Amino acid sequence: MAIPELKEAVTLLVRLPLLWIPGIIGGAFAAIVWLTLFVSGSFFTSRLVVIFSLVLLFFTTGMLSVIRNNDTTGRALVTGGLNYYFRVLLPQLIIGFALLLVFFLCTMTFALLGFVSDVGLLISLTVGIMIPTLMLTFFFDTVAVFEDRRVFESIQRSVLLVSEHMMEALSFFIVSALLSAGIIFSLMIVWEAILFDKLKPIMDFTDAQREAFTPGQFLTMIGQDGIWVTAIILFIGVLVLLPLLYSYKVCFYKKMASSTITIEQQTSGEYDSKGRWYKY
Repeated sequence: MAIPELKEAVTLLVRLPLLWIPGIIGGAFAAIVWLTLFVSGSFFTSRLVVIFSLVLLFFTTGMLSVIRNNDTTGRALVTGGLNYYFRVLLPQLIIGFALLLVFFLCTMTFALLGFVSDVGLLISLTVGIMIPTLMLTFFFDTVAVFEDRRVFESIQRSVLLVSEHMMEALSFFIVSALLSAGIIFSLMIVWEAILFDKLKPIMDFTDAQREAFTPGQFLTMIGQDGIWVTAIILFIGVLVLLPLLYSYKVCFYKKMASSTITIEQQTSGEYDSKGRWYKY
């Protein structure tokens, strides 16, 4: 399991407090989006999500640059975000477009075969294609920053790294999922404990009442206090998860990249009688 890299990520966050800035900004964005959804509805909120995502990408990219250069100044965060922003954004857009294209092709194929009404089969097949694609291309941003790769090179390099370290990558994704689930579950327990009196009537609902229960009724039940408590919980969750997962991702990438270099050296050269390495 990829536990040593997780410990290294925690140490990194302690040593470089600057890495918490993207978490603070991301948490604030999450809270604002939640409050905006309650006040203005989904139309304005969806556009706000796009804007916040583009802004947050700047800070997460700068975070990667800070780790790479081991520079703890705020200027390093801003400079890294500026220098590598489009090197990270463009591959992300290409991957997103490719996933949308896969979904469209799956939909068209099912329509031609007469299975257009089978939504479950369509979703299963699409997700079955999307998840491996996301896993293979997951490290494109770290490659773009740490290796100065261009758009398609960063995607290709990520696919190569994950393919060569498939079992280790699977352990990384499992640990990341368990870590995220543990933090989210813990925050949900705190959220339920704070709002216990407001949520208690739900326990007495019948099955029919639960099925008919709408999000609007839920918001009315928890009230204004519950909405603010939810915003604070969202802020804390993103504040903790975003820096931790990004740092963990970088530490694991560095392990994979160093292992790949070692393998390449062992298979593309030889040592002479004095123990010196000569590459072909």
